[in-house]
Amino acid sequence: MRTSLADGWGGSMIATDISDILFGTPAPVLGEANLGVLKDDMVNVVVHGHEPTLSQVVVAASQDPEIIAYAKAAGAEGISLSGICCTANEILMRQGIPAAGNFLQQELAILTGAVEAMVVDVQCIMQALVSLADDFHTKIITTSPKVRIKGATHIEFDEQHALTIAKDILKEAIDNYANRGDVRIPDYKNSLVPGFSHEYINYMLGGSYRASFRPLNDAIMSGRIRGVAAIVGCTNPRVQHDAHHTTITEELLKQDVLVVETGCSAIATAKAGFLLGDAGLDRVGPGLREVCETVGIPPVLHMGSCVDNTRILTVLTQMVEEGGLGDDINEVPAVGIAPEWMSEKALAIATYCVASGAYVMMGGSNPVEGRGDKVPDSVLVADYFDSGWEELYGGKLQFLDDPQEMITRTLDHIDAKREALGLPAYDPTQFGTSGDARIEELELLPFEERRAAMYGQASAN
Repeated sequence: MRTSLADGWGGSMIATDISDILFGTPAPVLGEANLGVLKDDMVNVVVHGHEPTLSQVVVAASQDPEIIAYAKAAGAEGISLSGICCTANEILMRQGIPAAGNFLQQELAILTGAVEAMVVDVQCIMQALVSLADDFHTKIITTSPKVRIKGATHIEFDEQHALTIAKDILKEAIDNYANRGDVRIPDYKNSLVPGFSHEYINYMLGGSYRASFRPLNDAIMSGRIRGVAAIVGCTNPRVQHDAHHTTITEELLKQDVLVVETGCSAIATAKAGFLLGDAGLDRVGPGLREVCETVGIPPVLHMGSCVDNTRILTVLTQMVEEGGLGDDINEVPAVGIAPEWMSEKALAIATYCVASGAYVMMGGSNPVEGRGDKVPDSVLVADYFDSGWEELYGGKLQFLDDPQEMITRTLDHIDAKREALGLPAYDPTQFGTSGDARIEELELLPFEERRAAMYGQASAN
């Protein structure tokens, strides 16, 4: 647990802060997601992995007049850059570069026959990419000394010569354009608005002079927003692609739960249309819909890559500091869910969130769960992750196979936290069109009675 706190509040949070210093703090920008972002008349370069430095420099190099002219000389209309996995999120939320997909779409991008080069750095890189690319014209270009795949083209990235190396990578892709065969790009893509850093959320709720988490806290205290769920993490080949992410997200939105997402989960729900203003509001509960329409936000907030999960912790901390939702993260009506996790990093993230006081659910079985009849030690460990950790830290970790069970436990946990804070029970009939009569009744009450009716005894006190 000590190591996890160092990883989260130390390594991950500092990495996010430094990325923001180097490349800019994200703010909302219009983007697109899914394989339909690939172009049949342009050189398609897909950046894939997790280190933002390389991808940011490749974006800059792709806009260089020299490189554009080089691409046109090769017979293309220009260069189309897109991303896979968390590299996609990094350039999507800062420059609006489209996301070709999440983890399980890296092979599918090559299958289109339209990708001249897939540029990879570290983590979530399928080792079979090179053998798959052998059946097409795609070049797999590795760039990190930590990741060298047999048969791939290796162009090692060095920050001291970043732009020169990025141009060399793009020229490799452009030279490969002439080798393209049949192209079949699916006509599927969705618009989205990413870039909700915790700094921007603070700003959007109050503007430059009144930036505050007070409106968010008030919406939760009144019951307009039932609670908050952070749905994060990978896509997993053991389940239908994106299914758990979209199922859980859609149901929680109907229940007026504000959803924030990072990593592959954010790309999954972007493809389902939840990350674009009015496009997803017809599937949202009446109270949350009022908030989204008032503030002008989509019902799901894209908060960045997997590294940026610490942005969510920062938001929870600022909500506590604002007041009205308890004295620590473990008292906030909030849940973390990684429904399709598949990597060790996901467990590390889950552990630092639990250590911070969050209730976290992971999809699938517990990796230390025993098999067979003689499993007393594994049962003890599983119980310790749950009740033992909750007693020590206020947070707990559970592993669940069924997404419906995750939804049920999320709502039960949020409602229990609301009750413990003395907040009114969730009642969707008070908001939206159905709540107009209730609002008129409240307006007739004296101020103190109206405040107690809206926010509960905790606020009245």
